[in-house]
Amino acid sequence: MIDKINPLVSSGMSVTNSSKAGAADLSKQFGNMLNDALDKLSEQQHTVDKLNESFAKGELSDVHQLTIAAQTSAIALETTVQIRNKVIEAYQDIMRMQI
Repeated sequence: MIDKINPLVSSGMSVTNSSKAGAADLSKQFGNMLNDALDKLSEQQHTVDKLNESFAKGELSDVHQLTIAAQTSAIALETTVQIRNKVIEAYQDIMRMQI
């Protein structure tokens, strides 16, 4: 039901391959991983919207399905926001470094 999060496996990145790949390749793979994660988040939210519409029309008999989907989507969104905040914080730390 809940997918295990393992970014190294899902994106094709691994610790052994990272030493052989260049920085450009790794940044492209990382970007692709982030895009895939955002697409999945959007898909989850779209599913919740469909379930909400079905519930409002009276077509949905299992309210638990809607509740679980909504909570999963909310957790995924909160995780995405926290990751974004950490990335921005890391970027700002790098920009403040003196050379």
